[in-house]
Amino acid sequence: MARGRAEASRKEIKVVTTKKSTAYIGLGSNLEHPPRQIRNAMLALDNIPQTRVVADSGLFLSKPMVPPTGSITQPDYYNAVAKIETQLGPYELLDQLQQIEDAQHRMRLQHWGPRTIDLDILMFDDVQMNNERLTLPHAGVQQREFVLYPLHNIDDSLEIPGRGMLNDLIENCPQNGLQYLGTIEGYEE
Repeated sequence: MARGRAEASRKEIKVVTTKKSTAYIGLGSNLEHPPRQIRNAMLALDNIPQTRVVADSGLFLSKPMVPPTGSITQPDYYNAVAKIETQLGPYELLDQLQQIEDAQHRMRLQHWGPRTIDLDILMFDDVQMNNERLTLPHAGVQQREFVLYPLHNIDDSLEIPGRGMLNDLIENCPQNGLQYLGTIEGYEE
């Protein structure tokens, strides 16, 4: 899989910029001490070159998504969203996120399956794109309570490009048992 990423990266044009972009990163974990995995990933996000975490949503607990093929038995997920400022482009940021996932032993064995850490670019400025490697905003963002409610904790006036106002999207998205647990740093397992 790493070879495929490297090949895809070579085809992309790298843009060097001093412009700061704002991105929102979704974090999720349900294996190997998930709150610790989220904390470690948050620290790693803040150590990405030319990037800094400016806000986070706090920690949430959610039920696993049910794939179209039926339920996969797995533990509940711990979730958070980070707002970052970065001078990286979306593909460079994606590469950095995948390096963090690899460092935290993310195994891609089963689509929609359990994981030590999952890092997704939810939004990157007002960019809208859809290709084999990256979809922005993230696919299904407007239907996922574990994304919308944490985003709301960061900025309740947010507009999700091509999807609508966050407040409007939340009105149509039930919580499905989503629980706010408190700050990421202060949560004890």
